[in-house]
Amino acid sequence: MRVTFVGSGDAFGSGGRFQTCILVEAGTSRVLLDCGASSLVALKRLGFDPLDVDAVLLTHLHGDHFGGLPFLILDAQFHRRTRPLVVAGPPSVERRARDAMEVFFPGSSGVARRFPVSYVELEDQRAVTIAGVSVVPYEVVHPSGAPPLALRVTVGDKTVAYSGDTEWTAALREVARDADLFICEAYGFDKVVKYHLDYTTLMAHRDELGCKRLVLTHLSAEMLHHAGDVKAQCAHDGLTIDL
Repeated sequence: MRVTFVGSGDAFGSGGRFQTCILVEAGTSRVLLDCGASSLVALKRLGFDPLDVDAVLLTHLHGDHFGGLPFLILDAQFHRRTRPLVVAGPPSVERRARDAMEVFFPGSSGVARRFPVSYVELEDQRAVTIAGVSVVPYEVVHPSGAPPLALRVTVGDKTVAYSGDTEWTAALREVARDADLFICEAYGFDKVVKYHLDYTTLMAHRDELGCKRLVLTHLSAEMLHHAGDVKAQCAHDGLTIDL
């Protein structure tokens, strides 16, 4: 399994980073964990062909985590994609995705395409298989118009866990337990921001996580300023991890 941080930044591009987008490659499966508004540009800058993406797994429905979906779909349409694309996310994901397409490109959601786009609504702790990948969602704490989720993604004997955006919640213990890699938000260093997780709070719970490896992402300007004080690996755009 290979994990690439296509985008590791926050909603505001702190440090010049792209918004959240993580590519997981395992066997013939290529899935994105989140697809922030800048993700199409970020994928192409790193040399990835967006047509190779089999599925998009969304943790929640904020623009910096799913706003790139209309661009991904339209890019596939203009480049004559024929393979199906699966989009999975919280309840109402299909309606919200279609609404976003209509806001950005009126009429685009109803255009006939050469490839089907199917939507899967993820439910708390209910495992599903999408594009050859086992996905288990856990509800977390980050109001965004639908229940926000953290995700466990497993292929074979390798598991990547991803917090999405959330304040500290006991669900993260289950998400991270025994994971080969836990990708966790660390929006701030020690400043508590409601519905987000800061580095200091996270590290106070580090021993509870039980993951084999921890990488921090969704880094704010404050967190980047304190990079030298952080005793954990921080993601950057383009970081690749082989498991």
